[in-house]
Amino acid sequence: MQKNKKVLIIAAVVLLVIAAVFYFVGKNNQPQTVEGAKTITVTVMQEGVDDKVFTIHTDAEFLRGALEQENLVEGTESQYGLYVTTVDGVAADDSQRQYWCFKDGNGDNLTVGVDSAPIADGDAFQIVLTTY
Repeated sequence: MQKNKKVLIIAAVVLLVIAAVFYFVGKNNQPQTVEGAKTITVTVMQEGVDDKVFTIHTDAEFLRGALEQENLVEGTESQYGLYVTTVDGVAADDSQRQYWCFKDGNGDNLTVGVDSAPIADGDAFQIVLTTY
């Protein structure tokens, strides 16, 4: 009985340590936000249409807040946040297999949704109507 009790206590301690490590690693890997006023640039791109560049002045910490502040996006809520279906009044056409792709200033796809994409002063983003 004593041996089983010791094994259970050791196992519980090990599990707590592992859980703590995962918590702190996850917390440190979250995107860092910047508080306060900032200016970002958002370029909306569609094939056959001139690019539209929007300069947004905002206190939002995440891209979604800045885009909604300017009424630039609409969409549906999902378990992952806002799924953007419309940008600047243009809806992606599911029958054409279109979606709005969000990119950073280097043209690389964002790895998080607009709800989780932090913004900082001077950041640039592209929103591209894409067909898959």
